Amino acid sequence: MKNTLLITFLLLISFVARAQDISGQWYGILKISGAQLKLVLNLSKNGSGYAATLDSPDQGAKGIPVNSVEFSNSVLKIQLSGINAEYQGTLEAGNNFKGTFRQNGMSFPLDLGREVLEGTKALRPQEPAKPYSYYTEEVKFENKKDKITLAGTLSLPSKEGNYPVAILISGSGPQNRDEEIMGHKPFLVIADHLTKNGIAVLRYDDRGTAQSTGDFNAATSREFATDVEAAISYLKTRKEVNVKKIGLIGHSEGGLIAPMVAADSKDVAFIVLLAGPGIPGDQIMIKQNRLIGKAGGIPDQALDKSEQMNRKVYAVLKQKLDLAETKKQIKVLLEEDHNNAPAEQRLSDRDKEAVISRMVNSIVSPWTHFFLTYDPAPALEKVKCPVLALNGENDLQVPPKENLEAIKIALEKGGNENFTTKDLPNLNHLFQESKTGSPNDYGKIEQTFSPSALSEVTTWINKIVK
Repeated sequence: MKNTLLITFLLLISFVARAQDISGQWYGILKISGAQLKLVLNLSKNGSGYAATLDSPDQGAKGIPVNSVEFSNSVLKIQLSGINAEYQGTLEAGNNFKGTFRQNGMSFPLDLGREVLEGTKALRPQEPAKPYSYYTEEVKFENKKDKITLAGTLSLPSKEGNYPVAILISGSGPQNRDEEIMGHKPFLVIADHLTKNGIAVLRYDDRGTAQSTGDFNAATSREFATDVEAAISYLKTRKEVNVKKIGLIGHSEGGLIAPMVAADSKDVAFIVLLAGPGIPGDQIMIKQNRLIGKAGGIPDQALDKSEQMNRKVYAVLKQKLDLAETKKQIKVLLEEDHNNAPAEQRLSDRDKEAVISRMVNSIVSPWTHFFLTYDPAPALEKVKCPVLALNGENDLQVPPKENLEAIKIALEKGGNENFTTKDLPNLNHLFQESKTGSPNDYGKIEQTFSPSALSEVTTWINKIVK
């Protein structure tokens, strides 16, 4: 793909690194004549495409330059001229690349995955190590409405007792119970901290992810809300849980889902929104694209063009036309934008058709369509339980000023008198201490979750449930 696509195209869908965002670290083992060589591919967003380096820990080599990176239609191609090598792999279900590494005329199979290989693990000092000082139990519970089984971990301060409990709700994209992202496990760190401070925690794999059943790609935030409701029903069967003190902690999209559930349930005693949306999805995307693009060095003129295009696409989605007509109108918009681009930025006819088709399907997918057209305010207005809403000052994905203010306005309009909103200094979307807030830094930062943010959450919950 020449110079990847138009910036306009690439900025259409980027909320919290969903399925086609391949940035981060990928691990594989190259088998050569009976020997095994660990490799780590480091991918990062670079303007309208990706940049990369390669590490070979067994050889003590780090930061081997990658000359070119192409990712299109789930196929990754990289060139390493310095070592006369190349790699091509296809992204398959399960988030793994299956491919071939070629060097000096020889070919070797090489699969790359997110699972950290022994000896290549990044330093994550906050991750707790077993044995824990508290009780944990692997659990399963049913979402009877959608006929799926969710698997997770229940942590209790002690095996015996009766405790307040928090259900952790993950951000967008298929997440496991630890909300694992960029080598970090924020939900593991949060659960560890809360449990040590007297608060039980239930965290679970998203539907269709890890040990949970169901179809993740066919679901929207509305369906994910029914998974939370199933978790509440399950906790009400546990003698160790104080059923009058069941709360929800939602991160990012989870902060959208928590109010949905709390608005219609008397079983929710409190909710904590970590970078939760307060404004409609299309508005978040407009602001997010500009902030992340600017942080990545994209010129204002290109960002302006991208915003104009995005607004046209979002307007089509808001018309709520039938699926075929929606796809047709969006395809016309993308084709017109591509054809009006400078010649050096246009794709071949074959690539154009494939890329535009993939983009149209992504834009009108159930999740994306729902998110872009959903306004969280009506649900927030119906929430009567205590609310804590936190954002990081450097959050580029759910900008703090606009979203916290919208949450405050909605809660006040609904008559909620027990809520707190806070903008925490120097924290990014993952609540790491950060200088820029750029998503490219998430995996580079050793800290998983700011101790000050953990303290804010724990202190507030203990005050509410005392």
